[in-house]
Amino acid sequence: MSRKKLKNRKRIDRAQRNILIAAVCIAAVIIGGGICGHVIKKNASETMATAGSETGKTTAKKKEAAKKLTINENETDTSNKGNAEKQSQEDQVEDRSEFAVQPGRTVGTTEQSDEKVVYLTLDDGPSKNTQAVLDILDKYNAKATFFVTGAMPEYKDMIKKAYDKGHTIGMHTYSHDYAKVYASVDAYFQDLDQIGQLVKEEIGYVPCFIRFPGGSSNTISASYTSGIMTTLTQEVQARGYQYYDWNGSSGDGAVRTTEQLVAQATSFHDNNIILLSHDSETKDTTVEALPQIIEYYQSQGYTFKALDLNSYVAHHGVNN
Repeated sequence: MSRKKLKNRKRIDRAQRNILIAAVCIAAVIIGGGICGHVIKKNASETMATAGSETGKTTAKKKEAAKKLTINENETDTSNKGNAEKQSQEDQVEDRSEFAVQPGRTVGTTEQSDEKVVYLTLDDGPSKNTQAVLDILDKYNAKATFFVTGAMPEYKDMIKKAYDKGHTIGMHTYSHDYAKVYASVDAYFQDLDQIGQLVKEEIGYVPCFIRFPGGSSNTISASYTSGIMTTLTQEVQARGYQYYDWNGSSGDGAVRTTEQLVAQATSFHDNNIILLSHDSETKDTTVEALPQIIEYYQSQGYTFKALDLNSYVAHHGVNN
C-alpha cells in the first residue's frame, strides 16, 4: 500500500473511532439521564409518600384531638347538666312562707289526732352536732323541728340547711339566758326579735313557732320577774306566735348515757308525741341514741313529722 493510501486509511479509522466514541458518550448520557430521571422520580415519589404519610398523621392527630375535645365537651356538658339538675332540686325547696308569724292568727290545735306521729324537737342548736343529726334524719326519712338559738352564730348556716331539707325552724330565744330573757316582758321580746332576725336572714321570714327556755311551766323565771310566764304565754299568741312544750322527753337535758336516753325516749304512747331533745355541742349521746329512738317508733307505726300550722300543740301548766 502506498504511503498516501496508508495515511488516508489512518485518517478514516481515526474518524470512525471518534464517531464511535461520540456515539458511546451520547448513549451513556441518554442512559445516565434515564437512570437519573428514575432516581429523581423515585425520590420524588418517596418524598410525596412521606409528605402524604405525615399529612395523614397530622390529620389523624387533629381528628383524635377533635374527638377528645368532643368527649371532654360532652363530659363537661353532662357534668354541668348534673350540677344544674342538682341546683334545680335545691332551688325547688317547698315554700313555707305561710309559717311566718302573723298577729291575730291561731296556730295549731291542742287536740290530738288519730294519726301516730312523733314530732321530734331539737333545742339549743345549731351546733357542731347539727350535721350529724341531719344525716340521721335523712337516713330514716324523718322530719323534725329545730328550736334554734344564736349561741353559736358560726353554725347559723345550718339553719338554712335544715330548712332546705324540709325540717321546720322554730325559735328558742337568741341568748337562752334566763336572767336576760325573763328580766321583763320587753326583755323577752327583744331577745326573741333578735333570734327572729337571724332566722329571717337564713330562711327569708320570722317563723311563728317558739319554745320558751325551760318551757312554759318553768319556775326559774319567778326568780327574775314574778308572773312573767302568765303574761308571756298570752302575749306571744296575741302576736301570732305559738309556743310548744312537750309530752315526751329523751331526758338529755341532764347527763345520761345513750342507753338511758333511748329507754326514756321510747317510753311514750300518745298518738301525737312532741319529743324533747337537744342539739347543742355537748349532746353527743343524743346523736348516738337518735337512730335507735327513730327505729323504735317507726317499728310501732309512727311517722316523724315536722311541726306545721295544723300540728298538735302541747301546753304545760303555767307555774309563774
